Amino acid sequence: MLSKADIERFKRENLPELYALLDPTKSSPQQILFVLENLGKLPPLFNGDLLLLVFQHAQNVTIRYWAIKNLAKLADYRYTPALLHIISTSQDSQVRREATSAIGRMRDERNIDCLLTLLQDSDPNVVLQAVRGLRVFVGDPHVDDALRSVANHPNETVRAVVQAASAKTPSRVPHPEFPTFLGNVAVLGDVLQVLPFVPDEAVHLTFTSPPYYNARDYSIYPSYQAYLEFLRRVFQAVQRITKEGRFCVINTSPVIVPRVSRAHSSKRYPIPFDLHGIMMQLGWEFIDDIVWVKPETSVKNRNGGFQQHRKPLGYKPNAVTEYLMVYRKQTDKLLDWNMRQYPADVVERSKVVGSFETSNVWQIDPTFDKVHSAVFPIELCQRVIQYYSYVGDLVFDPFAGSGTLGAAALDLSRNYFLTEQNPLYFERMKQRLSGQLFVKTQFLSLEAFQEKAQAHRQ
Repeated sequence: MLSKADIERFKRENLPELYALLDPTKSSPQQILFVLENLGKLPPLFNGDLLLLVFQHAQNVTIRYWAIKNLAKLADYRYTPALLHIISTSQDSQVRREATSAIGRMRDERNIDCLLTLLQDSDPNVVLQAVRGLRVFVGDPHVDDALRSVANHPNETVRAVVQAASAKTPSRVPHPEFPTFLGNVAVLGDVLQVLPFVPDEAVHLTFTSPPYYNARDYSIYPSYQAYLEFLRRVFQAVQRITKEGRFCVINTSPVIVPRVSRAHSSKRYPIPFDLHGIMMQLGWEFIDDIVWVKPETSVKNRNGGFQQHRKPLGYKPNAVTEYLMVYRKQTDKLLDWNMRQYPADVVERSKVVGSFETSNVWQIDPTFDKVHSAVFPIELCQRVIQYYSYVGDLVFDPFAGSGTLGAAALDLSRNYFLTEQNPLYFERMKQRLSGQLFVKTQFLSLEAFQEKAQAHRQ
C-alpha cells in the first residue's frame, strides 16, 4: 500500500515512478489524490506538465484543486497562460483561487497586467489572491492606483488585505524581539498618556480587564458613551503597538449600575457586546469568545425576590460568567507565519505540556484582594499567556491593577509591561512584584518612563 514515505523516496530517487502514480491512465482517482495531497515540496526538476494533465483529465473537483495547488509550488512563468485559461473557464471558486495564487506566487513582473485584470473578477476569492500577488509590486504607480480602486471592495476580507498591502513598511525589528526599555516595567500613569511613547509593533500579547463602567468607586465616567469612547482610544493605541497578527484578550462582563432610589430601576450595560463592534472597527479580527464561569456562591445573589414571589418578568439569574473576548490584529498572514518567526528551541520551550482546557468554558474560582476589588485570578492569566504567547515575549496589561499579569508572566518566562494610574494599586503591585529573586521590575513614574522612551528613540 502506498505511503507518504514511498512518495518521499520516489521524489528523491525515482521521479518516473512518481509520474506513473499521477498518470490518469494508470492510477485510480483515489491514489492520485493521495499523491497530490502528500507531495510536499517539489524537487527542482519536477515536470509540472503532468499536473496540468491531471487537471485536464480529472472529473473530481478536489483532484483538480490539488493539481493546481501543487503546480503553484513551481512558480514557473511558463504556466501562466494555462492558469489564466483555467481561471476563465473553471466554475469552481477554489480552483480559480488557487490558479490566481499560482500566478501571484511567481513574483514575476510579466504577470502584473493579468493580476490587475483579476482585481475586477466577480469572485472575492480571486480578487483576494490577486491583491496578494500584487503586494510585492507596491510602489509601482499602476499597481498602487489599482489597489486604491478596490480599497472599498464590498468584501471585508479583501478590504483588509488591500489595507495591509498599502500600509507602511513593516517593522524591521525581528518578530520575537521588543524594545528593551519596555521589559519588566510598570508605569504609574494614565495608559493614554503612556502609550504614545511606546513604539509601533512592540507588544506580543495584551490581556486586560478594563475598569467597570460606574459600577465601582474607582471608575466614574460622565456617560456610557464617554466610557466606550475611552475604551476605543485605548484599544486603538493597543492595536498600533501590537505586532502583526498577534493577540489582544479582553476580560469584560455586563455590569449593573445600582438604582439611585426605589423610584428608579437599576440599569444593566452590555459592555462586551458594545466593545466588540468597536474592536472590529479598529482593525481587530474576532477569534474566540471564552466564557469564564465562577462558583455561584462567589457572586451577588440577584434572585432572592423571585425566590419569594415567583412572578413572571421578575426573574433575575445570578451572573456567574464573564467573557474573555479574543482578538487578533488583522493581517493577511496565517498563524503559521507568526509561529515560524521563532527559533525551534523557543517553540519547544513554549509548548503547552500536560492537560489543557479543550472548550471555551473555563471554570476558575475568583480571587479576592484586600486592596483591589476586582483582581485577576492568576490561573486565568497563566492560561492566556500560555495559549497566546511564546517564551520571551512581551505581554501587556493597560489596566494592571495589582500586577497579576506580571506575576504570571514571570512564572512562565515572559516579559511584562504594565500601566496603572491608581497609586494605591500601584503600591500593591510593588509589594507583589518586588520580591522576585532573578528579575528586577522597574517601577516608573510617567515622567521617568517618558524620559526612558525618548532616550531609546535617540
